[in-house]
Amino acid sequence: MSAVRHFLDIDRLDKATLRQILAMAATIKKDIPAYRSLFAGRTLAMIFEKPSTRTRVSFEVGMRQLGGDVVVLKPDDMQLGRGETIGDTARVLSRYVDAVMVRTMGEERVQELAEFASVPIINGLTDQSHPCQIMADVMTFEEHRGPIEGRTVAWIGDVNNVAVSWVHVAVRLGVEIRLGCPEIYGPAPELLDWVKREGGRITVTTSPEEAVRGADCVVTDAWASMHNTDVDERAAVLGPYQVNEALMDLAAPDALFMHCLPAHRGEEVTDGVIDGRHSVVWDEAENRLHAQKAILAWCLGATI
Repeated sequence: MSAVRHFLDIDRLDKATLRQILAMAATIKKDIPAYRSLFAGRTLAMIFEKPSTRTRVSFEVGMRQLGGDVVVLKPDDMQLGRGETIGDTARVLSRYVDAVMVRTMGEERVQELAEFASVPIINGLTDQSHPCQIMADVMTFEEHRGPIEGRTVAWIGDVNNVAVSWVHVAVRLGVEIRLGCPEIYGPAPELLDWVKREGGRITVTTSPEEAVRGADCVVTDAWASMHNTDVDERAAVLGPYQVNEALMDLAAPDALFMHCLPAHRGEEVTDGVIDGRHSVVWDEAENRLHAQKAILAWCLGATI
């Protein structure tokens, strides 16, 4: 019996696997009708312990577009919300469905699901990482600018879960990553140690201008995530890290701007940037659909 293919975090996958998934995403996107029955007879369970728009809709639509079915589960719908262990939930769902996507808090919950499940587990987001988003981001960059290898990506603001996954993919695909962040919201030492061990190229600076200068892509996110309670304090510290027109002017002339959404316009990004000529945020959001089809196809061993 072959090993179950989980999609847990980008740092757990090698370059060849990431490239395979990205190629599958591009192929499916070009000819969706050709793959209408790819997931026929397959069912995806989606567990949401956090609110969702793009993850919920893109996974559900993606599964249905390719002939599969979905079951959406929230804590109040499940015995998991009444004390059943994650391991027992994983064992039971494995008897009913072909894969499970989970959007939850700590990554240890995803790891425990994977430990006890006999079907693929997909990390739809945790407080520590957001690998599905970053696959869509890379796909979007390469649609607009070609191979991302050797390019420079600047992350501006809090080094949150999305930033961590950007660091992971940058190391795996040979991208220079620059983190422009205040010290208090900088990268964990463990992440920097991992980059060093893996031979990645990373710059950490408290200057957003230094991070952005000459970059091929500028990325940011909301200053406060769903689990943050210190919203006002974060806004005060991160105010100088707003991505505005003046900051984007320091990037490469053809630089792209990305944001995983939802955006807080006038806070981490101005209207002029998110609606401006550098922005590809809507393509980025659409590509969640296509990238996640490919993640599912890879997990399920489908032939593309």
